[in-house]
Amino acid sequence: MRVLYLYAHPLEDSFHAAIRDAARDGLRAAGHETDLCDLYAEGFDPVLSAAERRGYHEVPGNRGPVEDYVGRLERAEALVLSFPTWCFGLPAILKGWMDRVLLPGVSFRLEDGVAKPNLLHIRKIAGISTYGRPRWTAMLVGDPPRMAVTRYLRVITAGRAAIDYHALYDMNRASDARRAAFLARVRGRMARF
Repeated sequence: MRVLYLYAHPLEDSFHAAIRDAARDGLRAAGHETDLCDLYAEGFDPVLSAAERRGYHEVPGNRGPVEDYVGRLERAEALVLSFPTWCFGLPAILKGWMDRVLLPGVSFRLEDGVAKPNLLHIRKIAGISTYGRPRWTAMLVGDPPRMAVTRYLRVITAGRAAIDYHALYDMNRASDARRAAFLARVRGRMARF
């Protein structure tokens, strides 16, 4: 499959860089073609401008400012979102990508004012994240990153995409062995993606 790998971490020497590399190794081993979209390295601007908001419903003109990203999404058959969880949310750059790229006419279409799923070509989705706190605290606040991946993306694919979510909770206290085991798990899951 053609996999769009959305990567959202600013530091090249972070544990997330190791996660990205392990995941891409697994995807390569499975024979998938991967388009790495490193949002920080590409200088993606997450801010939805006033002009973009005014033209939000103007299909197909609304895709103009982010046409390259829309094209990459439309060519993909699968998505992997790799990101740290900060303040129990998606990093702003990834949330901004969703706000600016998952547009009417792209991720959904409006029919008589009702949003209908439009990412029907996406067959698989995986979220890979780390959390600084234990799982129970994420559950206490509803685990918004997990919900964004497993519920929102399910809606805009009309439930057709198989969705996995891989999380390393309590990262602040994770031992080297626990981090290594998570990398091996991610590599293995992506090899079976």
